[in-house]
Amino acid sequence: MDLASPANPKIKYVVKLRSCSVREESGEMIVEGFRECRRALDNGYRPHAIFHCPDLWLKNENEAALVADCVKRGAEEFSCSKAAFLKMAYKDRPDGLLMVGPHVTKRLSDLDLPPNALVIVTESIEKPGNLGTILRSADAAKASAVIVCDRTTDVHNPNVVRASTGTMFSVPIVEATSEEALAWLKEHGFKILAATPHAEKLHFEVDLTGNVALAVGAEQYGLTAKWMDNADLRVRIPMLGLADSLNVSAATTILVYEAVRQRIAAGIDKVPAFEPWHGEGKHDH
Repeated sequence: MDLASPANPKIKYVVKLRSCSVREESGEMIVEGFRECRRALDNGYRPHAIFHCPDLWLKNENEAALVADCVKRGAEEFSCSKAAFLKMAYKDRPDGLLMVGPHVTKRLSDLDLPPNALVIVTESIEKPGNLGTILRSADAAKASAVIVCDRTTDVHNPNVVRASTGTMFSVPIVEATSEEALAWLKEHGFKILAATPHAEKLHFEVDLTGNVALAVGAEQYGLTAKWMDNADLRVRIPMLGLADSLNVSAATTILVYEAVRQRIAAGIDKVPAFEPWHGEGKHDH
C-alpha cells in the first residue's frame, strides 16, 4: 500500500506509538533504521508492518532485501512518500526504514540460562539512552539476560532501541519487581554483585565466574538498600580523578567486561577470532 499523506491514519498511529501509554495498550513498538531493523530480523523478530521510503535509502540492494524479508515474515508493507515518512521518523537522519512490531520482554520463568550465566540487573534506570547502552554492552559481553526491575523507563521506548543499536533483540529482557528478581536469583544460585563507592574491595578483586548477577541502580541515587543488603559481593570501581562516580552505563560496561576477562581466563568463554581491519566496511566501535 502506498501512503502519500502525513495525515494518513496509519502514519498517525505510528506517531502515537511514541507514547508509552499507547505502546502499553497496543503491545507494539517502533524499530527504526536499517541497522536496528536488520539486527531485529536476524534475531528472529517478526514485525507486524514495514514502512519504507525509497527516496531516503542509500540506494543499494540491502534496503529492498530487508523489506522483502519483513514481507516474508508476514509484515504488512507500506511504501511512504518522503513527507509521510518524516512525519513518523524518530531518528535525526532517517534512512527510510521503520518497523512496527510486538514487544520483546519476557518473564523470569521464560529464561533458560546456561551454566555460568552472567546477568545484568537494572533498578529504576531513568534515561532511555543509558538503558539502551547497557543492553548494547550486555550483547557485546554475551550476557544471558538483562532484568529490568522497578522500571522508570519503558524498555520499548524508541530511544532505548536506538541506543542499543538493535542489540536489544539479541539479549533476553525481563521486566520484574526487585522482590521477584531477588527471589529468582537466589533460587537459581546467583551471586549478586553491587557496586558502591563505600566498598572495600575493587571490582577486579572478586570472582565473577559462575552464576553472577551484576546489579546497577538509578543514575542519581544508585542501588537501593534492598539490593545492597542482598548483595553477596560489594565492590567499587577505582576513581583516580575528581569525579567520584561514573555514568551508570559506563560503570556497567566496566563491570561486565571484568566478568568477561575472568571468564575468558577461566575458559568459560572464548576470545573471538581476530579479524584484521582493511580500511573498509562498517564498524560500530
